[in-house]
Amino acid sequence: MSLLLSGRWPDAERDQWLSLLRAALPGETWLLSPPGDPGQAAEVEVAIVANPLPGSLNDLPNLRLIQSLWAGVDRLLQDQTMPAVPLARMVDPAMNEAMAQTALWAVLSLHRGFFDLQEQQRAGLWRQPRQLRAAEWRVLVLGLGELGGRVAQTLAVQGYAVSGWSRRAASLVGVDCQQGQAALVPALARADVVVNLLPLTELTQDFFNATSLAAMKRGASLVNLARGAHIVESDLLTALDSGQLSRAVLDVFVHEPLPDGHRFWTHPKVTILPHCAAQTDARSAVAVVAENLRALRAGLPLQHLVQRERGY
Repeated sequence: MSLLLSGRWPDAERDQWLSLLRAALPGETWLLSPPGDPGQAAEVEVAIVANPLPGSLNDLPNLRLIQSLWAGVDRLLQDQTMPAVPLARMVDPAMNEAMAQTALWAVLSLHRGFFDLQEQQRAGLWRQPRQLRAAEWRVLVLGLGELGGRVAQTLAVQGYAVSGWSRRAASLVGVDCQQGQAALVPALARADVVVNLLPLTELTQDFFNATSLAAMKRGASLVNLARGAHIVESDLLTALDSGQLSRAVLDVFVHEPLPDGHRFWTHPKVTILPHCAAQTDARSAVAVVAENLRALRAGLPLQHLVQRERGY
């Protein structure tokens, strides 16, 4: 049987993945593009993918598993031709740690006013800000999955007053976990900073719109580390211009790369990251892939399977 490695990426990045995967899975037969020959297509057992072209996996009759190399699977689920086989998302321990580091940097910078101090430096101003304790700074983490849970607990260890919200019940040490629609607006209203790590689904697209932004505490900040489509960009700009929000730290955008001339580039209250808050680390991710492949062949439970009806 064969393994298919398929995605949209530069050749050098693909070759790095292939080299690491071959080292972790010696003796396997690899294909680097969906086979056009029916005989070759019938040999493909597992597709290891990174945002493959829509429809590129629908002629593999013996496919048993689709293993994504990325944490988000919203683009895969939008492909109506996706085969009805188990789909596993990537849960990379190194990525979880990187996301926690970025969230901590953003929250700490907002809490201590470091973004404002950068602006003071450019203006040649010497003004010491008020210094609040971490426990006096309320953080709300939206989404308490692998990434959100790790972020929430990292912030709690640093002494922040951390709440977490998810659609279903969760329990995390040091985190005030809330769930369900009724708890959302009160949670937004209390937070000094909201960190978004929700999955992107039909229910969460345009999550931050005029209504939800108005429900946030006036002067609060938003850190979006999930998906650009969670935000209605024009509504966020209005909230920043009016003072409803004091700052936004954005790692993801509706259109990437962020287009030239977009107002986010020059807005004084927006900090831009080029979708780099937490990237999959191929060195640790290949171990996750190899473990799932071995489990598949041994008839054991697979890790991190996507529940398609939920969208994550």
